[in-house]
Amino acid sequence: MANLRPARTGLPFVVFISQRAGARHDARVKVSWQPNTAQFVASVSLRPEVEVKEGHLDQNNLDLLRQWIELNHTHLIDFWEGRIEYTEDVLERLQSI
Repeated sequence: MANLRPARTGLPFVVFISQRAGARHDARVKVSWQPNTAQFVASVSLRPEVEVKEGHLDQNNLDLLRQWIELNHTHLIDFWEGRIEYTEDVLERLQSI
């Protein structure tokens, strides 16, 4: 799991992205206020729609996250599914809002 700092995403929180790696759920990102923590604020699905699956994210922050996900959706899914194999490769493609 890679943690993306606010300066990289343009969001006011840390976003964690990962590959599937045997997960039983579909593609998600996780959100935290701290970069090195297992205490996630929310787990948010990427498809079929962007929605909070676990935890809580207020509407303002969810709207911001949704914008960022929409901007980077293809790359996030490609990373999740392993079509982009390495973290540094997906980081090169992700855009900030």
